[in-house]
Formats: sequence, structure tokens, C-alpha cells
Amino acid sequence: MASGNRALPIENGEVLPAAGGNGEGGNGGSGDGFNRNRSSVDQIDDMRRRLRELEETEREMLAVAAAASHEDPAAAATALEKAEVDACSIYVGNVDYGCLPEEVQEHFQDCGTVNRVTILTDFYGNPKGYAYVEFHEAEAVQNALQLNDTELHGRPLKVCPKRTNVPGMSYHRGRRPFQPYYPPYPAFGRSPRFYPYY
Repeated sequence: MASGNRALPIENGEVLPAAGGNGEGGNGGSGDGFNRNRSSVDQIDDMRRRLRELEETEREMLAVAAAASHEDPAAAATALEKAEVDACSIYVGNVDYGCLPEEVQEHFQDCGTVNRVTILTDFYGNPKGYAYVEFHEAEAVQNALQLNDTELHGRPLKVCPKRTNVPGMSYHRGRRPFQPYYPPYPAFGRSPRFYPYY
């Protein structure tokens, strides 16, 4: 029998060392299977130690990420300022595409002091049909709401208070999973033909 293909006897579920060619142990000459088992125990202990180190590193990284996720005072201050500005602003819908910001400002001038008029545009610079008007004082918003359904350039305006954007509201809320189309009859390697209705 070749030396590399020795059959190892099994007794009570344990593998016994095979006899070597010169009365040696089955591990090729040293005769001490205990040292081999000892080195595997050391390897397991080393792997456990490395696993503990990785877990500690991960805990530290999670702590740093949690600390970074909390808003710093400057970001909280800007969010508070943004909420105050939104409380003094209105949304104006159904704005004519040819309407200028100065015309929208004149329309809402009687409500209070207008700080800014923003007409939103798309990627190409075309107006989207709605605007935001920011007033100097919050009381002007109630006055501006009275101008709902008034006409500017022959179009009735939709006026409502501007809402404060909530993070995460525009995220994908989920859809049905993709369902592929299976034709009602076997195609046998040919694509089905669809004829137009006449």
C-alpha cells in the first residue's frame, strides 16, 4: 500500500493514529498526535482573539457613527431658521408660465412685506407653474391665504401655507415586485406576434 493512502482505523467514533512504516505514529514520523491537537487549540484561541478584536473595532466604529449622526448645534440652528422661514412663506400654485416674480410680488404686496419670490424652474429653465413667496412677518401668511382663487394672468391661484420638508418623505415607499410577462401559450422559441386592432 502506498504511504500516502493509509487507512485509519475508527473506534467509537474517534480516528486512531495509523501505524507508520518504522513503528512511528501516523503523522509521518514525530509520533505525537497530542502536539498536533495542541496547535489546533492554539489556532482556535488565536481566531477567537482576532474575532474579539474585530468586534471591539466594530463597536468603536458604530459609536463613532452614532455620534456623527446626532445633529451638531450649527445644523440644528439652521434647521430652526429654516422652519421659521417656512412659517413666513406661502405656496402659490397654478402660476402662469409667462408670469414674472415682480408680478407675483405686486399681487401679494398688500398682504405684507415680501422678502423673496421664487418661481421654480426645471432643468432647462422652463417654469414649473408654482412659486414660493416669503414674507417678513408671519401674520402676512394669513392675509395671503385670503387671496386664494384670485386671478393672475387669467389663472386662479392656489394659495396655501408652505410646509416644512420632512427628511425621508420623498424616499421610495415600495412597489409590487417585478412580475415578468409569460405568454398564455408556449412560444416554442418564437416570440409571439401581436397584431394591431383595426
